[in-house]
Amino acid sequence: MQLLLMATAPVFIIILYIYLKDKYEKEPKHLLLFSFLLGSIVSIIITSILYYGFDMILALNNDYSILEQFIKAFFVVGLTEEFSKYIIVRYYAQTKADFNEPYDGIMYSVMVSMGFAATENIMYVLEGGYQIALIRAFSAVPAHATFGIIMGYFMGKAKFSNNRIKLNLAGLFFAILFHGAYDFFLFINFVPGIGIGAFISLLLGIVLSRKAIKTHQENSKFKVP
Repeated sequence: MQLLLMATAPVFIIILYIYLKDKYEKEPKHLLLFSFLLGSIVSIIITSILYYGFDMILALNNDYSILEQFIKAFFVVGLTEEFSKYIIVRYYAQTKADFNEPYDGIMYSVMVSMGFAATENIMYVLEGGYQIALIRAFSAVPAHATFGIIMGYFMGKAKFSNNRIKLNLAGLFFAILFHGAYDFFLFINFVPGIGIGAFISLLLGIVLSRKAIKTHQENSKFKVP
């Protein structure tokens, strides 16, 4: 029970933070909950299917090949996981009438991302124990949140733009880019000192996420002058 709590606590702390940042027009709780559940179940299923497909096509067996780890980080893990989140935001959340301001892109994308992160984190923590729980609480879970915020920033803009396709795909692209960069530096940790790159990537993602949140807050149509 304690491990389960440690696995899920950082997820719900981040959700609460993002929810409280939605200052001017809160989203219906049932839509947020369903987005979370879609992320925790459907997104994981899609990811598993895509992983299987990549395993059938690619033979990335050399853990010490920088090229293979690059492909794994950006095209297997980054693309697969972010695409599985993207299609839920795009074809579920973005179609809702309650998705009525740009910040909602961040809100729903984070809910989907945190659903995914919750399931993933529970699996890792139950296997790895308290140390893994503590490490991931300050690394992988906030990383997933930044990927969601960055994706949601563009998808929030997309719904209210004539360039919807371009902006939606930009959200997917930058989420993959940050996810891939974060994982790539972790995957090639056999290179001395290279792991710092993951920390820098996460820090940059946090800085950009804060700016994205502030921008959509300031541009809310529900903000009282």
